[in-house]
Amino acid sequence: MTATEQFIVEDGPYALWSPARIEDMQANIWSGKVGTVLVSETETFRVWHISIAPGERLPFHRHVLDYFWTVLSNGRARSHYEGGAVRETTYCAGDTRHFSFAPGEHMVHDLENVGDETLVFVTVEMKAGKNAPLAL
Repeated sequence: MTATEQFIVEDGPYALWSPARIEDMQANIWSGKVGTVLVSETETFRVWHISIAPGERLPFHRHVLDYFWTVLSNGRARSHYEGGAVRETTYCAGDTRHFSFAPGEHMVHDLENVGDETLVFVTVEMKAGKNAPLAL
């Protein structure tokens, strides 16, 4: 985060967020750790496992690389996004979603398990894209 960036809490997109969530976003806004465990990395790919028990969350992180995830379990999650949006998603085992980023584009969000079962994902990032990989 640069010195000119700030988060307005009293009024605006983050007004309903807890102070702890805002602090987590500020602390991790440049984090390239998009999963729980990095299980493989080559010159062209990073493969992550994500396992989040009910009530747990994956901290904020920044996506800059084209990637896809596949969920291996059924469940529900809530994500908070840079800019203030909050979205809930219901997952079915096998669901897969692909993301692509233009030069300079990114997405910052967290992932909180709001369901009753452990959420398990595999996420694959393509390092040979339009943006340089973030340091881990």
